[in-house]
Amino acid sequence: MIDRRQFLQFATATAGLAASGFSTTALAQQGLKTGAPAPFSYEALKARAEAMAKAAYVAPPRPSPEVLEQIDYDAHGKIRFKTDLALWANGPSEFPVTFFHLGRFFQRPVRMHTVEQGQAREIIYDSDYFDMPADSPARKLPDNSGFAGFRYQEARNGKLDWRKNDWVAFLGASYFRAIGELYQYGLSARGLAVDVAVFGKNEEFPDFTHVYFETPQPGSDTVILYALLDGPSVTGAYRFVMQRAAAIIMNIESAVFLRQDVSRLGIAPLTSMYWYSEKAKTTAVDWRPEIHDSDGLAMWTGTGERIWRPLNNPPRIVTSAFTDDSPKGFGLLQRDRNFDHYLDGVYYDRRPSLWIEPQGSWGRGTIQLVEIPTDDEIHDNIVAMWVPAEPARAGQSFEFLYRMHWSAEEPYPTPLARVVATRFGNGGQAGTARPKGIRKFMVEFVGAPLTNLPNGVIPRPVLSASRGEFANILTEAVPNNVPGHWRTQFDLSVTGTDPVEMRCYLRNGDEVLSETWLYQHHPAF
Repeated sequence: MIDRRQFLQFATATAGLAASGFSTTALAQQGLKTGAPAPFSYEALKARAEAMAKAAYVAPPRPSPEVLEQIDYDAHGKIRFKTDLALWANGPSEFPVTFFHLGRFFQRPVRMHTVEQGQAREIIYDSDYFDMPADSPARKLPDNSGFAGFRYQEARNGKLDWRKNDWVAFLGASYFRAIGELYQYGLSARGLAVDVAVFGKNEEFPDFTHVYFETPQPGSDTVILYALLDGPSVTGAYRFVMQRAAAIIMNIESAVFLRQDVSRLGIAPLTSMYWYSEKAKTTAVDWRPEIHDSDGLAMWTGTGERIWRPLNNPPRIVTSAFTDDSPKGFGLLQRDRNFDHYLDGVYYDRRPSLWIEPQGSWGRGTIQLVEIPTDDEIHDNIVAMWVPAEPARAGQSFEFLYRMHWSAEEPYPTPLARVVATRFGNGGQAGTARPKGIRKFMVEFVGAPLTNLPNGVIPRPVLSASRGEFANILTEAVPNNVPGHWRTQFDLSVTGTDPVEMRCYLRNGDEVLSETWLYQHHPAF
């Protein structure tokens, strides 16, 4: 168990292998050392995870910890896997696999295996797989030290140079990332979240300790891998079916077993960064207008309501819970795609959105959003996840099926108008003395229902707040010649420092025109 910011900042004989169905030619081409074959199946992996949960946790041994400490950020950056040795560099998979080296910030080894015809064999680590300086401390590690993670490279016969471009990466605990249609990495996902932001408890970061790569058919756009999860309170078995399409699609099957009680068990957790956006003006904190990987949490409830909750960088750790029954989906999205709103070279405007689509009924629970204060873009400070209503007790098990969409936009867009901007500042009227304790909010909507309004019809905002009073409510078309672009503005007068939960949507008579805007306002911040 470690501090979140500390964590986030930083061979068998040829005849025997042939008899087991492995291609000796492929092994020679790969140049990778391998272990003896052993039977493998996903059902067996689940049984292994279940048996582990009945025993005490034993952390994976770290090879030569004193050497790993010497492989700091600078030294780690000089270690590169030799792409000629990539798994499936010469087929049959279209997507070769390369590996990350261990180091100071990734000390727990992951055991990598290939699977073919129901037999698995481990890929044995060797420092010769990596280009590194002659004096690199990594050369002191023993053979079979293990790897830190891996990534799938682009297609061997694709438009991009597969040796320089990848589309999925697994690195650190159970974290993984994928690119979207805009060819850019951004937010991350995890296999499981354990006790995020629970008062009096340290968050746990269970590890994918073993990974199994199923050998694909030639020409397939899909890869399959399996992973064994292990941590002080949980174990698990995972099956990933990942398709390299315009958007990256992952179908995930998970079986989770509890060693100990867990206060907050996060299913399909997403991790992102939000520092600031156009919501509120900042004073010279940074030269860029906005900095964030995601700007909001989108939810599609079991009853069909579409909700948009802009993200906050709050004054303290805040957890918001949205109760639901069998949600249709949720995700952390990057809706602002205007480069001029960021003006930097790391392409925040291209960061992918990530949508979780439950498969089957997930039952009762809450979509929980954890927002953590940050003063820099290097910290992932946003977590979104599904937390089942049923308490997570030692001895219990859970199985979940879900689909991940790594894309530019949410995969099932609402037919209603969407929220495209949230802004706030001092309340009152321009040109007059601004009253204290009053904030003005401006919420912008764009969409077909607003485009199709009859001339002269003004949509009505439906507003509510957990406390405080509204005044100076006005809705108008934005004067920018964009069809269906409307904004509603209002002042909120509130006393005290407790957060205020606000809600707004647009309607015309009985017709709902927009998704629901939710926002948590911190009056003293």
